[in-house]
Amino acid sequence: MTPILTLAFGVPAQIAVGTDLLFATITKSGGAFAYARRGQIPWSIVLWLTLGSIPATILTLAVLHLWHPDAAQFAALVRPALGLALLLTAGALLFRAQIQSLGRRAAIGGATLAVAGGSVGLPLTCDDTPSRRARTLAVGALIGALVTVTSVGAGAIGVVALFFLYPALPARQLVGADIVHAVPLTLVAGLGHAALGTVDWSILLGLLIGSLPAIHIGAAMAGRLPERVLRTMLASMLLLVGGRLIWI
Repeated sequence: MTPILTLAFGVPAQIAVGTDLLFATITKSGGAFAYARRGQIPWSIVLWLTLGSIPATILTLAVLHLWHPDAAQFAALVRPALGLALLLTAGALLFRAQIQSLGRRAAIGGATLAVAGGSVGLPLTCDDTPSRRARTLAVGALIGALVTVTSVGAGAIGVVALFFLYPALPARQLVGADIVHAVPLTLVAGLGHAALGTVDWSILLGLLIGSLPAIHIGAAMAGRLPERVLRTMLASMLLLVGGRLIWI
């Protein structure tokens, strides 16, 4: 949404980011509710992601408030950061399976070392270890800072990071954790941007009105296309847009 607003409609970068954050809060809330209602949320993962992302978001907002960049300065910051975030998202979509496989091998190696060192009671599927909580918190902090500056990162990047950290958990639970975590993250970041005056409420209203019918159209189209095709199409678009933001 942010590159569409900036590249296609000429919306200043800081306005596009702030508006997109609140738009994401509202649209992701429905998905979060659906996952929670089906009992597919590993709440401990959501907690540690949030403990990392919210403080990082507040700190990033404080830096933006103290710096208070003008439109040109913010665009100079956001444009390469947004391009990089889009390229990372495209890579996450294209190489999700390989990253998850790498996470499984790392987990197996860690379990083998634990057994060799005498920690026989540590199971491979144990997801609530201190080291994994620390890594989850760190991932949350990185995503919080990235989302606050670019509005990108709480989707595919967050999911793939969780696939690497928690390879033994079902994909639907990790996707649910990422969506639920994105709601408070984008809400705090979006309200922070609103306090900075970088939200266009008329654009936000138009986006919400347009998204209601588009959700049903997109759901119908997605149901008829294989996931691999959808991921390839989306990744290709993100590569083109991300490359344009960085190199053109």
